[in-house]
Amino acid sequence: MKLATYKDGSRDGQLVVVSRDLSTAHYATGIAHTLQQALDDWNFISPQLHDLYVTLNQGKARHAFPFDPAQCMAPLPRAYQWADGSAYINHVELVRAARNSEVPASFYTDPLMYQGGSDDFIGPCEDVVVPSEDFGIDFEAEIAVVTGDVPMGATPEQALEGVRLLMLVNDVSLRNLIPSELAKGFGFFQSKPATAFSPVAVTPDELGDAWQGGRVHLTMQSTWNGRKVGMCEAGPEMTFHFGQLVAHIAKTRNVRAGSIVGSGTVSNKGTDVDGRKDWPKGYSCIAEKRAIETILDGQPSTAFMKFGDTIRIEMKGKDGQSVFGAIDQKIAPLAQ
Repeated sequence: MKLATYKDGSRDGQLVVVSRDLSTAHYATGIAHTLQQALDDWNFISPQLHDLYVTLNQGKARHAFPFDPAQCMAPLPRAYQWADGSAYINHVELVRAARNSEVPASFYTDPLMYQGGSDDFIGPCEDVVVPSEDFGIDFEAEIAVVTGDVPMGATPEQALEGVRLLMLVNDVSLRNLIPSELAKGFGFFQSKPATAFSPVAVTPDELGDAWQGGRVHLTMQSTWNGRKVGMCEAGPEMTFHFGQLVAHIAKTRNVRAGSIVGSGTVSNKGTDVDGRKDWPKGYSCIAEKRAIETILDGQPSTAFMKFGDTIRIEMKGKDGQSVFGAIDQKIAPLAQ
């Protein structure tokens, strides 16, 4: 099942069901007005949404209309929780290697995670608005899950049962603000502006055998200014699966329906080619590219994003069709 939220002038938008091929949609009127409403009563509401989904895919929905990602808000325009992990340890290894810093042993057994702002997400086709280019604007291509209720103390296996939906993420980072924030010892804040999500959120069954062991075994495609810079495999090198990430949150608190949990930047290891390292699958954020350049050449050569730059993040199924629709954004200055 594929779900989206259309703009309707309100903060939380209107829930729509989207066809598998992303060509048509239908308002969920009479079933649930918002996605949060559906998540709050998932066992009762989701079967009704699924019936509409089946009808829509069969071409029998009477009031279907062409699906337009530009009309989408984030599937959850605001959420009770947005917690982003760093499940791809290769990303951490690269960034730390670039500054000659070792990865602590605990990072391989205990997930990194920060609490992001969840009151103001941006839609998949909306501009990324930043006050200054000097902040070091970066994209981060990630996967996220949306949970149902997961009780405190849940095991990773139990937590995985609480996954309701999956989405793609552009976890925008302002890299030049990060060092001073981390130096305070209290984590990210101003360096993590509003996050963007894919046009649609999908139930795990939509991925078929690409959803295995709490990981998405598909390719994350990142296209910066029309040039494909990343074709990273999301499954094999994800150190912590989504059940482990959700269980990490649930260690000391209940996780409530509508919580969003991110994977962190999708990252793949390099390979040795003629005695020199190479990263044939590219990168899912500029900071990683700069880290690679520093490791190879002693200094970074790729600049961060500028106003007018574009970023497209997408994942296609084994049939070549877009699974979540594309995050397709432009970097824009704050209007004065």
